[in-house]
Amino acid sequence: AETLEEALPEGFEERVRGRGVVYGGWVQQQQILNHPSVGCFLSHGGSASIWESLASACQIVFVPHFGPQFIDSQYMTENLKVAVTVERRDEDGWFTRESVCKAVKLVMDEGSEFGEEIRANHHKWKEFLLSEGLEFSYLNNLILKLQDMLK
Repeated sequence: AETLEEALPEGFEERVRGRGVVYGGWVQQQQILNHPSVGCFLSHGGSASIWESLASACQIVFVPHFGPQFIDSQYMTENLKVAVTVERRDEDGWFTRESVCKAVKLVMDEGSEFGEEIRANHHKWKEFLLSEGLEFSYLNNLILKLQDMLK
């Protein structure tokens, strides 16, 4: 589909009016992700989206589309264990409605050990990324290294 209207089922916008938002333009993603009514973020796994979602309280499900999104989402899923990546069919690489539902249920199920592990790891990374002085520390170290290179 080339437009949002083409991608949505007929009558979808009318059905969600008053309880949901459909918008095809650029949005303030961090504000949306931090809204209390957002529980899960389904993302392509782009770099900015990864950092914005890690700094939020919502759970993360990746559906990578191309290039580094596959590598980044795999790292976040398998190494950091802060998200789930939607499974794709072996025969054609496509994902299904059922595989998306399964991934969302995995991260949102508060009664599962797996979901608890994902949420705990996500919380640790959120706390680290939002910790006071982190950005200053990295910038300060960068400046010191650049100054050393000039000597």
